[in-house]
Order: sequence, then structure tokens, then C-alpha cells
Amino acid sequence: MKQPYQVADALHLWWLASPAAPRLVGTLRHVQRTARQPAGVSLLYAAEWLADGMALSEDLPLQAGEFLPTEPEAAAGAVDDARPDRWGERVIRLLDRPARLSTLEYLYFAGDDRFGALGVSTSATQYLPRWHGATPQLGDVQAMHDLVRRVEAGEQVAEKLRRLITPGATLGGARPKALLQLDGEPWVLKFADGDDPLDSPVIEHAAMTLAARAGMHVCPTRLLPLSRGHAVAVRRFDRAGGARLHALSAHVALRAAGQALGYPELALLLRRRGPAEAIAAQGEELFRRMVFNILIDNTDDHEKNHALVLDAAQRYWLAPAFDVLPYGQALGYQQMRVGRDGAVSTLANALSEHRSFAFTLPRAQQVVAEVANVVNGWQAHFKKAGVSKQDLALLSQHIDRAFLREQREAALAK
Repeated sequence: MKQPYQVADALHLWWLASPAAPRLVGTLRHVQRTARQPAGVSLLYAAEWLADGMALSEDLPLQAGEFLPTEPEAAAGAVDDARPDRWGERVIRLLDRPARLSTLEYLYFAGDDRFGALGVSTSATQYLPRWHGATPQLGDVQAMHDLVRRVEAGEQVAEKLRRLITPGATLGGARPKALLQLDGEPWVLKFADGDDPLDSPVIEHAAMTLAARAGMHVCPTRLLPLSRGHAVAVRRFDRAGGARLHALSAHVALRAAGQALGYPELALLLRRRGPAEAIAAQGEELFRRMVFNILIDNTDDHEKNHALVLDAAQRYWLAPAFDVLPYGQALGYQQMRVGRDGAVSTLANALSEHRSFAFTLPRAQQVVAEVANVVNGWQAHFKKAGVSKQDLALLSQHIDRAFLREQREAALAK
């Protein structure tokens, strides 16, 4: 049931891998900014977790003492992935209106069904989260879309309808999102921004299915029609049956490892922390994803749009791709480091550090050619997926511009 919230400087972190049997992880504390310390949220492991728990991330080793945030308005280590991003903060500011708007409040008001296997409670003796109500169903999609537009307009939402929109506050990113149950499974529902000139949900569905054709492991997607436009549902990778999987964004995992935010760095982290038998497969998967993002002009491939799932042995597995969308910005650079030329969006740059991905240059060139061949047919695939003629024309100005088209042609000519 929904719990009343009073401003406090401490809340409690719980482990929800098995939601029916939550375990206390430790105490979360509001940290004020000082000359040497950024504001945010710290973590202190509970004694019982220290006895037989696990390190939540590499910068939160299983030891006594308070772990402080290292970035402004962030939480320590893996806890940072449990907080909402820009869309969630917007929903919380408008609908919950907490008396204090600190990172600790955002963590609490994000609610129960957040990313990964962590939960936030007002109690250290029982798991008492911010409860949003039952997860919406397929028949609620149009109503959810209408409420998203009201939130974007800064309008209030009736209390009885808030359960349709507030669970989306748990999710990352700036675009409007919600949670949804489809066929008994949990999905993330994504809407276009109100001022988006493109039908971006259709484009995302097309890009994700094209990525699967290019040999990538992607989250399943379903396109859902609205009275105007569409929404796209993306099946969650951090849920398996009734279990919740502990997951880290690449941002948190690389920061915890003290590494730069780059594809080669992520590949090396997977080689170090991933299962030995999967080194080659995971390296190739990540390399293929990087090349596809370059060629499809997905320049929003930042480190929070890649994730790792931890198994029972605390080994890292690259999560399926879940946010692949050509942004039509023609930036000429990615959000993560690609190779020796930094983030520059060239295949030569991608190939420059192929050894980090654990395969030979001939094999890397073969993968580049395979991906380029699939991307060559992007227009026909997008059209079949339902992308409008107008949106195709706008996207082609970027995906088929000389800078990318000539790179595809050169890759196929070798």
C-alpha cells in the first residue's frame, strides 16, 4: 500500500532479486554539498549484508564504511542506476511534489518496480516502498499517452489516474515512458515527445528489428497504435519470470572500474568480468552494436543506453540492445569513444582498436561488411515496418548522406 513520506536524511536499500523475500542491503543517506564533496546519496552496508551479501558494483566493495557519491546529484556506485532520469524527475516534480527535491527523494519516489534488483524503503525492518499500484495493461495505452501529454503540458493528473503514469518515473532517459504488462510479461512503453517531428516509436521499432537482422541481440519490440501516432513497447531484460536481475548501466560499471566511457573500455571490462567462455561472443556483439550505431546514425548511444546483467557468480553479461534509434542529427561522432580518433563516427576508427573486442582484423572487417550490407537495405525495411514516406525522406538525409553512404560502400567493396 502507499506509504506516507516525511522528509528524512536516511532511507534504506533492499535487495529484491526474489521480490517475495526482500533483504536489507544498507542505509542510504542524504549528503549535502561541501567544498570537497558533491551532493547526492551515500551507502552504508548493513551488517547482515556484509556477512553474506555481494558487492553491488566494483566501487562498492563488501566492506564497512560509508561510500560517498563521486558526481554531483548522484548516488554511490550501483545505487545511481536505481534513481530516475529526466523524465522520471519531471513526473515526480509535477505529481508527487515532495517537500524536498534531493537525490534521496527522487530515489524514493521512483517507486518499487525500478531498473534492476534494488529497492528503496522508508523502513529498515520491512520493505516499504513508494507504491504506485497495479501495472497498466494493454487497454490502458491510449489513456497513458493522454496523461503523458498532460504531464508535458505541466497539468495535474487526477489521483485515480496517476497509477497509469507514475510507474514510468522509475525509468531512465528524457523521453516519456511508462510500464506495461503484455502477455503476462513486463515491458517498457515509450512515446514520442510532444514536439517530435517524427513518429519516433515506429522508427525505433524499425531500427531495433533491423539491428536483429544485422546479427545483434536486441530486446523484442511491439508497435502499438494510438489515436494519433504510435507507442513502442520494449520487453524488459532485467526481469526473468518472477525474479529481478541485478543490472548496471555501462555508465556505472565503467565509472566503478575507473575506466573512460568508451566501447573499447566496455569490451575490456567484459573480458575481465564476463564469463571466459563468452569473451569472443560478447566482444563481437558489442563491436557489431558500435558499427550498427555508426552506420544507422544513432548518435545517442551514450553509456546509459548500454547495460550489463550480473549472474549468480557476479559475472557480467552484455544486456540486449534496448534503445537503438537514428536521431537524424548528422553529428559525425558517437557519445562513447569508438577508437583511436575518439568518438568520430568512422568505420576506420571502429577498426582501429579491434583487438579490444577479442578478434582479428579480418574477422572485424567481415563483421563491418555484414552490418553494412544490412544497413544498405534500411529504407525497404523501415517502410515495411510502417515508417511513413515523410519520415523516410527526413531520415535519408542523414543515414544516406555521403559521409555514411560512402563508408558502407567502401566496406562492401573490400
